[in-house]
Amino acid sequence: MQSEGKEDFDLRKFVPEEEARKTFAKVFDRRTIQALHRLATRGYFEMVEHVISTGKEAHVFQAVDKAGNARAVKVYKTGTSDFNRMRVYIDGDRRFGKVKGSKRDIVLAWTQKEFKNLLLMNKAGVACPMPIVFFENVLVMEFIGKGGKAAPTLREAPARDIKKAYKAMVGFLARLLFKAELVHADFSEYNILNNNEKLVVIDVGQAVLTSHPEAEAFFERDLRNVATYFSKHGLEKTPEQVKQDVKAMEGKI
Repeated sequence: MQSEGKEDFDLRKFVPEEEARKTFAKVFDRRTIQALHRLATRGYFEMVEHVISTGKEAHVFQAVDKAGNARAVKVYKTGTSDFNRMRVYIDGDRRFGKVKGSKRDIVLAWTQKEFKNLLLMNKAGVACPMPIVFFENVLVMEFIGKGGKAAPTLREAPARDIKKAYKAMVGFLARLLFKAELVHADFSEYNILNNNEKLVVIDVGQAVLTSHPEAEAFFERDLRNVATYFSKHGLEKTPEQVKQDVKAMEGKI
């Protein structure tokens, strides 16, 4: 999709909350705001309600469409993202070839990459947000939460049943590996939502195909993260034990 020319629009019409509007005006350039306006006018959402989370590379907003359905709108920053880090996960991915060196080109590829990864994960049966549309550096997704309140991360709200949570996370890793042929590459309690005790995987822009030259190293890191997290919560695990539990799921999912 290509960017369109400048449009006349009032940011207040689709970002009524003052604090969210200040965030847009301060953080995002005009081209990003135009992309958001285009998606809004095409009905993917009607207005942005408030900020869900902020980060160095992206902000996530809660939005709502005309039918009242909540949406998550993730906007990647084109000026302050860690572009060198992004390149590590994009270069070597056969889906993208050689991405041009400009910062904006890298961010646009990253946005598309997260959209494609979410599609693969949904198809593989991994609990994650359903991607709806992407344009430029904006990704619109299914909103994960209850009663208009976004679900917390597993870091913020640890699971009550630790053994059930471990089984779910091993299942995620197995489905990613054997069904989607992906490695998350940043699999931790910070990138798992606890939606009323149902775990949901998020933040998958960095996820790589298993054919990526660094896929094995990224997978080993994911295993270490899982082992460390559960060991801290009373379920002693080593990375090797986690790996064996993931491998045992092959053919059962």
